[in-house]
Amino acid sequence: MTGTAGGAGALLAISDLHIGYSENRALVEAMAPGSEDDWLIVAGDVAETAADIRWALKTLAGRFRKVLWAPGNHELWTHPRDTVTLRGAARYAHLVELCRELGVSTPEDPYPVWHGPGGPVAVAPLFLLYDYSFLPPGCASKDEGLAYAHGTGIVCNDEYLLHPDPYPSRDAWCRARVEETGRRLAELPADLPTVLVNHYPLDRHPTEVLWYPEFAMWCGTRLTADWHRRFRAAAVVYGHLHIPRTTWHEGVRFEEVSVGYPREWRKRPQPPGGPRRILPWKGETGDR
Repeated sequence: MTGTAGGAGALLAISDLHIGYSENRALVEAMAPGSEDDWLIVAGDVAETAADIRWALKTLAGRFRKVLWAPGNHELWTHPRDTVTLRGAARYAHLVELCRELGVSTPEDPYPVWHGPGGPVAVAPLFLLYDYSFLPPGCASKDEGLAYAHGTGIVCNDEYLLHPDPYPSRDAWCRARVEETGRRLAELPADLPTVLVNHYPLDRHPTEVLWYPEFAMWCGTRLTADWHRRFRAAAVVYGHLHIPRTTWHEGVRFEEVSVGYPREWRKRPQPPGGPRRILPWKGETGDR
């Protein structure tokens, strides 16, 4: 683990920047810390191309004391617009090296410890994927769930753009990531709280408000349903759903921190642009 000196800063988080949209790129261009000690968590879906991902993370790393990144599904796409044509684990490894060149922490690095207000906590960016275990009602298997989704027309683009190479499937890749990540988290000191950061929610409850329930299949895994308790989470940070809010589950705060697409955030009463404060937590009212 690595650490930092205490200060007056805040641990902040944002996700789903989707800077391929000019309006969202402008949000990153305007983003700035509130103090020189602020850390920023970026919980995935920065962009689809390596060049855009590099630009956004380089911009943010030049402003915040520390930036931590967990990949979303869009970063892992092998998109026809991207000059980087790597697939699966090789693409992920390429993005990890890109982050390291920029000084950005990744799921493959030692978990840094936040010693600022609300600390100490180990801030753990995770890469876990999904295994289709958040099935639609009435479906008993992945095959049944996918058939149902194809019947409704609600199918995630991952099915065409996110390749699991060298794993035989995305769910097999997910299981391997869960096993390795669980081992690493179990090695943390037993008295050290965590902030767990994953692009996908670690528990299914945030997906209960989806307009299209079948999309939950691409939103996580039941294998992590107890991780907020097992690994002493002070907070769980995620994105992906494009439904920014605070919920509480078994006494643990879950923060969905996404910006989302312009067509989504334009409908909200408050404009987007600023990250959400994770620590220090001052007890703002959220969904309970």
